[in-house]
Amino acid sequence: MFKYILYAITSLALLAGTTAQAQTQDKPILNASYDVAREVFAAINPKFQAQWKTQTGKELQIDQSFAGTSRQAQDIIQGKKVDTVTFNQVTDIDILAQRGLVRKDWRTAFPNNSSPYYSTIAFLVRKGNPKNIKGWDDLVRDDVKLVFPNPKTSGNARYTYLGAWLYANEKFAGDQSKVKQFVGKFLHNVVNFATGGRGATVAFAQNGQGDVLLTFESEVLNIAKSDEFKSGGYEVVVPPVSVLAEFPVAVVDKVVDAKGTRAVATAYLQYQYSREIQLLLTTFHYRVNHPDVAKVVADRYAKVRLIDPTKVLGSWEQIQQTHFSSGGVLDQLMAQR
Repeated sequence: MFKYILYAITSLALLAGTTAQAQTQDKPILNASYDVAREVFAAINPKFQAQWKTQTGKELQIDQSFAGTSRQAQDIIQGKKVDTVTFNQVTDIDILAQRGLVRKDWRTAFPNNSSPYYSTIAFLVRKGNPKNIKGWDDLVRDDVKLVFPNPKTSGNARYTYLGAWLYANEKFAGDQSKVKQFVGKFLHNVVNFATGGRGATVAFAQNGQGDVLLTFESEVLNIAKSDEFKSGGYEVVVPPVSVLAEFPVAVVDKVVDAKGTRAVATAYLQYQYSREIQLLLTTFHYRVNHPDVAKVVADRYAKVRLIDPTKVLGSWEQIQQTHFSSGGVLDQLMAQR
């Protein structure tokens, strides 16, 4: 009898402890992000967890997933229970909205078209810049080999493709035949199409492939200054004209409503607009819209004229259909490589 009483007391104590723990913990959330965002969110997440604990008294677990954003979107469509997406490509959130996973007017949910920060495409070249790379024109030379991810799987690479296209469109005054010829040569010079930005970095910096790595300015600067790659003596080239690359975010409505995590998911994304995090983002070389922060760090960035793709090529839906859909312009040019 004593054993049963002891067992009952122990069980009640465990239950009480579990209940108390449940009351001090929130449901975990999963954030899906682009391939080269690991260090960024390793810095952001603990800060938000601390703020959430201060505001609510509850512990919060933030799980992370990193991959090319097109792949992330497909995983979510196939059932991956992601609460928030912090992507680098508008079209990959649009796909989720078309499937009813994200609200159709998601761009209005947060400031700056739901883009807490932005960047552009820049070039990383080898020590001493032996090929004398200065701008987009140099990337179509016969003696220059390029590395960047596959635009089919990487938002990073789509911006790279669009950067080349927008430059050529200005250079040739909209002559589509000449633009396609330029971008076709640009794609022909690629020696490695990794599935994501991190794979492209490894191919260039660790495996010695190519003369130029094309990726976000933020990533180029991170690589050049990191302890891991500093010994390579890589140099950064920011072309005078490049593409505006926004980093959109969204709550995955269907998931948060099912899990009951809407409040924390929304707060998590809103937090990325705070002055503290906007300043933190600049340490990873992202450009930000926060007026005070942008003014403080303005001299850290190269002067570049950024072209918004939607101002030249139509809506993101039109860009997706024309360039990146099956059989679109990208597929046509890739078939000619």
